[in-house]
Amino acid sequence: MTDLLPTRTSYRPDEPVAIEIRDCVESGTLSIWRLGDLVVAHPVHCAGVIELGPLPVGGYSVELQTDQTDQTDQTDQTVARTAVEVVADVRSVLRYGFVVDYRPGRNLTAVQDNLRRLHLTGVQFYDWAYRHADLLGGGDDYADALGQPVSLDTVRELIEACHRIGSDALGYAAVYAVGPQEWPKWEHDALLTASGQPYALGDFLFVLDPAAPDWLDHLAADLKAAIDQVGFDGFHLDQYGYPKRAQRPDGAVVDVARSFGTMIGGVRQALPQARLVFNNVNDFPTWATASAPQDAVYIEVWPPHVGYEDLAQVATRAKREAAGKPVVIAAYQHVYDQVAAVGVGAADTATGLTMATLFSHGVSHLLCGEADRILVDPYSVRNHVVAGSTADLLHRWYDFSVAHSELLYGADITDVTGSFAGSYNDDLDVSYPDAPVEHSARPGTVWRRVTAVRDLDGSERYVLHLVNLTGQSDTCWDSPRQRPGSPGRGRLRIRRMGTALPRVSYADPDAQHRLIDVELTVDGDYVLADLPPPQLWQLVVIEAESPTL
Repeated sequence: MTDLLPTRTSYRPDEPVAIEIRDCVESGTLSIWRLGDLVVAHPVHCAGVIELGPLPVGGYSVELQTDQTDQTDQTDQTVARTAVEVVADVRSVLRYGFVVDYRPGRNLTAVQDNLRRLHLTGVQFYDWAYRHADLLGGGDDYADALGQPVSLDTVRELIEACHRIGSDALGYAAVYAVGPQEWPKWEHDALLTASGQPYALGDFLFVLDPAAPDWLDHLAADLKAAIDQVGFDGFHLDQYGYPKRAQRPDGAVVDVARSFGTMIGGVRQALPQARLVFNNVNDFPTWATASAPQDAVYIEVWPPHVGYEDLAQVATRAKREAAGKPVVIAAYQHVYDQVAAVGVGAADTATGLTMATLFSHGVSHLLCGEADRILVDPYSVRNHVVAGSTADLLHRWYDFSVAHSELLYGADITDVTGSFAGSYNDDLDVSYPDAPVEHSARPGTVWRRVTAVRDLDGSERYVLHLVNLTGQSDTCWDSPRQRPGSPGRGRLRIRRMGTALPRVSYADPDAQHRLIDVELTVDGDYVLADLPPPQLWQLVVIEAESPTL
């Protein structure tokens, strides 16, 4: 089966973009599209690597059609797809993945292919270390704290595999966790419960003040040694979400949010070039750490953040606090543990609607990694091997998010739903014959969001996000979901602000992979357009010929 893979997970403007074509037995055309416009078409005669040269900053959809395509056939004749993204600053984007297998001599080809296929620009090396408080104390080959085999040669080879395709390798490091063996050395820095016992993760790890000067010096030195000896580009700095305030053995009361900020600053000072990502567990304490000297805002969600609206609110707050840094949400899809009872399709639909919520709110999703795995648990070693349908879903959706990245993740994107949509505003909205349209995520509706995207030339385009929640009895993001029903064809209504007509186009990761234009009709002071029913998520772009619509 023909496959397209970009040679890198992202490109800089001075780097030539190249696409590897595998298992192609017919000549054809490789076409590159940017937001619905054809950029370049390149003839293809056989499998191999096609170099396209440098491209301007932006996201691109890549399609291969063979010469055997029937031009009279109106169905999609594309035989393979991928996407590429060109960014001026590679750390302005974080599509985050994971690896967990460091056995000696493992083959890394499939891992590297998956990173390329899903365009994962950063990779978390989960539980690579010997111990939480002694990262490199095990020599070259050891069992980690939970007995998993680790070869540092394999870790180094995985890091090199990431570097060959432009991904950063981030080593996992807990910022305040010490195992029983090392605890006597550090218990003077403990964070204590009201009854005087140290806070702990079961009886496995004990928690201390992350800003304690002696601990912070040790942590920074251990991390620096891991960069020097193993080759990491930076670190995933983890915590457990508790405690918020606690007392030390010396009686001092610790504001843990403040201590986390001090810790991040200390690590940054010791490692000025490292890529740092801190875990705000259940949004604690994003308000205090988002502005700290790190390279992304990362949040691991748990109850009470159980619904799509909760995810949207967490994402919106994080984007506001991030001030331009990329935002990543870890929303583990435990629903795949139920596939024997509910079926893969119900889990895939849940994942699709979760991604629709996150991507439409401008944040990425830590979910995928290794060669064929997704996360179902915070202990990443306990993951799920994807079925073919899930792999196809992830491929489509990650391609879609990359190809439309400037409409989704840019810093100059403003939510204008409350100012444009609805009967009072009557500037831009959509309706359906068989389902209501709602401002928030409610079962049985089409969830509508409108954003304004400012381009480099100062002009604005408007993006309408339509998430199909019809047929759902609730909006829990980690529950089995039935495939939504059809709300019918949408009627888009746009208020005119001049004689020029806007350009309107739509795309859908499950139905129409790149933007295509729709026909418009004029109705007095309004422009009307018909839209096909959304699958899970439909993107509609309204682009005026002048700076305002």
